[in-house]
Amino acid sequence: TLFWLFVAGCVIGLAVETVFHAIVYGGLESRAGLVWGPFSPIYGVGAVVLTLFLNRFYHSHNLVIFLVAMVVGSVLEYVTSWGMEFFWGAVAWDYSGTFLSIDGRTNGMFMAMWGVLGVVWIKLCLPWMLKLVNLIPWNWRYAVTTVCAALMIVDGAMTLLSLDCWYQRMAGKPAETAMAQFFDRNFDNEYMQERFQSMSIDPSNATRAN
Repeated sequence: TLFWLFVAGCVIGLAVETVFHAIVYGGLESRAGLVWGPFSPIYGVGAVVLTLFLNRFYHSHNLVIFLVAMVVGSVLEYVTSWGMEFFWGAVAWDYSGTFLSIDGRTNGMFMAMWGVLGVVWIKLCLPWMLKLVNLIPWNWRYAVTTVCAALMIVDGAMTLLSLDCWYQRMAGKPAETAMAQFFDRNFDNEYMQERFQSMSIDPSNATRAN
């Protein structure tokens, strides 16, 4: 069930962010978070984490749910941004100079949006999603979930490897291994920039041990 909530969060979150960006900033931009498919894993993880944290507050006042979701979502957004920059010098969003900005990784507006998303998710989306998941017959559910989870894991692994090879290319390091050469051919800079249009990579900003 948590896996399917993750998938739903990935897809719904990507759709909402794409529409939000188109309305606020104009124009369509790829906001995908994986190399294949309409998935944004930060929202998938957010859906799972919000479910685990907020389910116990289902009967609480919406303000309580809002505040808990705001904190949980903001921490997730901050940690994700920090991790991307630490490992690859990657920046997909920067809220520096905005209201209540915290190191440019989250800000007041998006804290509030996480709060609203939490209320909408736990009160409206989650009950509907659970009913939808339960439509999958039990004799099929484990097999279907296992296959789809395996595909998602492959997608995630390919994304991490692609990002790392992109980082290595931007750092001017030659592709010495067969794996690096494979990613250079199939996931070159042009592909990665087109796929992750909101992301930029600057190896000088990465602080990991190379």
